Amino acid sequence: MTRAPAARAPRARAAAPADGLALLERAARGEFPTSLYVEGPDEALKAAFLAAFRGAWAAAVPQAPAARVLRAGETAVDEVLAVYHGISMFTPRELTLVLDVEDYARSEKRVAALAAGVARPAGESCLVLVESAADAPRKTLAEVRAACAARFEALPVTGAELLRWGRRRLESESIDAEPGTLEALAESCEGETVAFFNELGKLVASAPASGRVTRADVAALTRPTVGAALPEYLLAVATGDAAAAAQRLGRLMAAGESEGTLMFALGNLVGGALGGWSRWRELSAALARRRPPLELARALDAVYRAEAAWKGGRVDALSALEQATRDVAAGAPARGAPRAAAGTRA
Repeated sequence: MTRAPAARAPRARAAAPADGLALLERAARGEFPTSLYVEGPDEALKAAFLAAFRGAWAAAVPQAPAARVLRAGETAVDEVLAVYHGISMFTPRELTLVLDVEDYARSEKRVAALAAGVARPAGESCLVLVESAADAPRKTLAEVRAACAARFEALPVTGAELLRWGRRRLESESIDAEPGTLEALAESCEGETVAFFNELGKLVASAPASGRVTRADVAALTRPTVGAALPEYLLAVATGDAAAAAQRLGRLMAAGESEGTLMFALGNLVGGALGGWSRWRELSAALARRRPPLELARALDAVYRAEAAWKGGRVDALSALEQATRDVAAGAPARGAPRAAAGTRA
């Protein structure tokens, strides 16, 4: 008599996503899940969450404060699990982030191996798997989601929820806010998370020594038209005002200026300073007066390398532009800088 084949055990379902702020509150108390799956369409919220999570880990685990960051496309599953399961008497706890985990979904065997390894944590280390945004949840990764001890889904937040994230960031930096300050910031950003977190970071960086920010600080930070145009950004770069250049770059990106246009303009500015054609001749001349040819050649090379890294997928566009901006704006600030105007264009 033949026996009927045993029924296959159903796959475990992933737990419901946890509130991101609640996860961060627990992390601030030193309570970290053994594994965490981060997904969702809002990349800005993901970045804010991961930055806060890493900061909490650094404060709670000073013996291993820096997270190990891996990319699925560059790291085999067994390597990830070796790091996760490895226990050292010197650093018994480590935080490991694996970005672009969807790359493992190309192979069912890799997904199964990763899920099995994540389900068997070793020690008190924490493994964070980060899935890039997608139009719909990737069903092929369901087994890995289910294996993780906690999940955070970065869905777009607006209104009161966005303000909660803002208050948490200010509190983590020991910054007090005048009533209505965060509301004014959210209104100026029209509730868009990318712009909100970008401007919030600038507000934190520019906070006065008193540790209190006001609505006037927000108004100064988000004043319309000031620094919003491309020539104003290039003026700050040409004159060596790195802080203003970074601020204006962020505003241009938030306003929807294309990364390619900005990278071309930066390269054109430096190329003009070296004697080539420039759309902004006066600004290129100002840069040439401030930096010698050898430095300019290095700056132009830095722009090309940043563009190659961005287009090659090694860094995101904003990071590439920020680095290129810093490289070109480096050096002594210029005196008697020209004003950016229509006349600066060729």
